[in-house]
Amino acid sequence: MPSRRPFQFVLPLSVAAAVLALVSAAARSPVHPVPPAPPESKLAEVHDVAARVNEVLARIWSDRNVVPARPADELQVLRRLSLALHGGVPSLEEIRRFEGDTAPDRLERWTIQMLNDRRFADYFSVRLARGFVGAEGGQFIIFRRDRFTNWLADEIHKNTPLDQLVRQMIADNGLWTGVPATNFITQAFADDILDYNKLAGRTVRAFLGQRIDCAQCHNHPFADWKQAQFEGLAACYGQARITATGVGDDPTKEYRVTDRMTQEERQVAPAVPFGEEWWPADGTPRARLAAWVTHPDNRRFERAIVNRTWGLLFGRAWSEPVDDLPDPPTVEDPHDILSVLGHDFRNHNCDLKRLIFLIASSQAFQLSSEHPAYDSGERIDDVEATWAAFPLVRLRPEQMIGALCQSSSIKTIDQNSHLFTRFLRFIREQDFVKEYGDLGERELEERSGTIPQALLRLNGRFARETAEASPFSASGRISGMAPTDDAAIETAYLCCLSRRPTTDELAHFRALLTDQQGDNRSQVIEDLYWVLFNSPEFCWNH
Repeated sequence: MPSRRPFQFVLPLSVAAAVLALVSAAARSPVHPVPPAPPESKLAEVHDVAARVNEVLARIWSDRNVVPARPADELQVLRRLSLALHGGVPSLEEIRRFEGDTAPDRLERWTIQMLNDRRFADYFSVRLARGFVGAEGGQFIIFRRDRFTNWLADEIHKNTPLDQLVRQMIADNGLWTGVPATNFITQAFADDILDYNKLAGRTVRAFLGQRIDCAQCHNHPFADWKQAQFEGLAACYGQARITATGVGDDPTKEYRVTDRMTQEERQVAPAVPFGEEWWPADGTPRARLAAWVTHPDNRRFERAIVNRTWGLLFGRAWSEPVDDLPDPPTVEDPHDILSVLGHDFRNHNCDLKRLIFLIASSQAFQLSSEHPAYDSGERIDDVEATWAAFPLVRLRPEQMIGALCQSSSIKTIDQNSHLFTRFLRFIREQDFVKEYGDLGERELEERSGTIPQALLRLNGRFARETAEASPFSASGRISGMAPTDDAAIETAYLCCLSRRPTTDELAHFRALLTDQQGDNRSQVIEDLYWVLFNSPEFCWNH
């Protein structure tokens, strides 16, 4: 366990002084009220759809003869929601308010409040941006990820229909700083060239959930996509250009490719690989493509969004890989999760928040991550394939540092926190993700932990500073203010793991705290924090 060290400032003094000057003028966090109940009529409608989702799950379990896990504790579900929607664990302040809300529908109301919290829009926009524009840095002057994610966050917070946002990404014109949606186009700009092939592949992967990239060079013998289809999609971007005034279109420009067989150039007209009846007759090729991608009859769009959103909530997509979905069934299947949720998503104005609420209300999301099969070693694959238990997934790097930062504070760290607190968290997140390793846009794929990551948690500056018992940290305040040893241990567990200690855990740490005073007591609480930070339970979503 780490030895006690004096508090170390991680910011240059000049920066710290400037931040502290701003902090002195900042308002204190407002009191967060218990969320009100939504209208019964709206909840009844959502409950009907959630019941259909649960019917599909029940049929899958019955067909595979699998018994689902027991329901998870509500605090455990709250932790899942907080990690998925806000990128960190719930604060002690939030847990106390949640437990003080004794209404039977509290979990539903808290889910709605979390979706309306600005933290959701800020965090989820970054996660969606990974799929929409990739994880590469791009050319900073031309591609402004910060402007794109800020715009996306603002629109998600306003609950702008997602199909509208996708149309803007594909078809908008203007400067990438003033019209941030155009960064979807500029992310494909490199070495003074706009890569139309990259844009075509990204469009189909991100918005239709399918991989067409292999058709860029040849007709694959085992894939339905053909090279001519890929070229037609790329030609939809062929008139796009980037100038000093921003993204625009040159109607006189022809899209040409070099034939691999004859080595001669040939012109390719904009075209779509299926659903030609959804392809508008008028408008620029990009505007027509945007309308085709989001057309109400293009069920690939809604299924792709549902599958990606499911993956962001569970850490694992319903259909894997997230961007390689099978073709939708010819006739809408009422027994298919993607069909049920996709149909509701489309019929309710592509409402992302409603979709997330429905997924979070499903039985699959609220099941325990523990299942008898894991103890017996039998039929584990069946349990995982049928979503009969909540899947165990490692926290992503930004979730890890988000959990570390929030666990070190009694108060909720959000947009209302002191400027210094928010700035310190931002700096820590950037540094931690850089050292921990960024998963890139493939973050929903199965991954294993690494030794350097474990060492960073064990010996890294971030874990040490957040566990350190200071007058401002959770461990220091717990040490000085908890009325009893048991209360101190319980509070630390709630801050870090969103649960209370077991009888054995409580007895173990109680023995270490008995008769400890002052710095010795603070050291024990600090060491307890360090142990919890490095426990497997802290590092996984469950």
